[in-house]
Parts: sequence; structure tokens; C-alpha cells
Amino acid sequence: MVTNELIQQIKKKKSFLCIGLDVDLNKIPEHLLKEEDPIFAFNKAIIDATHHLCVAYKPNTAFYEAYGLKGWKALEKTINYLNEKHPEIFTIADAKRGDIGNTSTMYAKAFFEDLAFDSVTVAPYMGKDSVEPFLAFENKHTILLALTSNQGAFDFQTKTVEGKELYKQVLETSKTWENSENLMYVVGATKAEYLADIRQIIPDSFLLVPGVGAQGGNLQDVCKYGMNHQIGLLINSSRGIIYASKDPDFAEAAAIKAKELQQEMEVELKRY
Repeated sequence: MVTNELIQQIKKKKSFLCIGLDVDLNKIPEHLLKEEDPIFAFNKAIIDATHHLCVAYKPNTAFYEAYGLKGWKALEKTINYLNEKHPEIFTIADAKRGDIGNTSTMYAKAFFEDLAFDSVTVAPYMGKDSVEPFLAFENKHTILLALTSNQGAFDFQTKTVEGKELYKQVLETSKTWENSENLMYVVGATKAEYLADIRQIIPDSFLLVPGVGAQGGNLQDVCKYGMNHQIGLLINSSRGIIYASKDPDFAEAAAIKAKELQQEMEVELKRY
């Protein structure tokens, strides 16, 4: 199982860091714009500098789709490079897909078979038949949006419906779906106070936690309330790492920021 490999990697690297590869050509160092494929050149440099400090990479597909075919090719080259050079690293397609039946199956095939990602983020709003086609793929994981870190999360996710918050109903219902053991969940770091309740519902699942750093989330609080017997956390940082510098030493600067987070995580792992 991928999760066993992930747990072993966390223990070996003393890290549960996920680095978000959200590449904006307006933010990368100018000298890279002369490259044949600036996006891949940037990603490759970041990966080469940080792979020993993290256990996962998460490209947000919007940052690739925005550049059309060139962007999609850059994403393909990035995932191929990761799978070839660092097959132990867990890969997440942050695509936030979600549609019914055959459409979800085709989305799943795109990310699991064609691009060979280990996991993909999925929106649960359309329910069981929009998520189970992703769960049908062996040794792949579906990361369900549970409680997100954005301000608009309060529009729906925390609303009380029939005496229970909607996000709790999503969590409980998802456990009844076929192959639900392949589920992971997105829980924003800015919602750390909710983690204790979330762990009551899904004590054993891995949580992908964005929002530490740039969005104000606190690593210590997330670990205090969210860590389980298998660690059970992937803490994502994107902008705070990959855009640490626009100078030629950008990759080294990214590694310094990643190292800082990894060292904080090592402290938390010892405390656990």
C-alpha cells in the first residue's frame, strides 16, 4: 500500500512536508524564462534541491492548465521526472475534480494512468457516484475536500444541517463508500481547532493540511490535534518555499525554507 511507503518515508526523513508546485511564470526567476520549458526547469531545480526534505509534491493543475498545451506538457515532464528519479515520493494532483459516473472515471484515468500520480484531490459535493470511480483504482488515493482553509469555507462547510455541521456529515458519509480505505482528506491548517472533532470521525486517515505559513496556519496546533498513531499528516507549503527567492539561487533558498519546516516537524515527531 502507498500509505505504508509514505509512513516509512516520514520516519526516514523525519518529515511530513508536502511541497506545492504552483508555478506562476510571473513569479519565477527571470533567467528561467529563456529556457525551452521554464515551468519544468523551475520544478526540476526545486525538486533537486528539496526532495530529501519532503515526502510529497503537489502540483496544482490550474497553474499548468493556464498555459495550455505547454503547461500540460510541463506537468507531464514534472511527474515523469519525479516517478523516475524519486519513486518513493508521494505525488498529489491537486485538481479538485468531481463529476458523476464515467466522467469521474475519465478524470481518474487521466491522473492515475496517463500521468501516474499517486493521488488526486476531489470535491465531494456531488456525492457517492462522483467519488467512487476514483476509489476504484488500486493503490491510488483520493483526497477529499473536507474542511478547507479559505474564507469561503464558512459559506457551506460549517453550516449546521439537521443538528450537525455539513463537513462532519461529509466525513461520516464518505466512510460508507466502496474502497473508502483509499480516502485521505483535505483539512486547512487555519481550521486547526476543528481537528479534534475530525479525528473523532476519521482517526486513522491521512490528512492533507494546506495553509501553514502564508495563510497563517500553525504547525504546532495542527500536530497537537491532528497527529495520529501513524503520523497521519501531510503539511503542504507552496509559496513560502518555492518563491523564497527570485535570484539565481532560488532553489537553494527554497531548500533553506523547506529545511526550517522539516526541522520543526522533527521536533513534533519527537514530541509525539
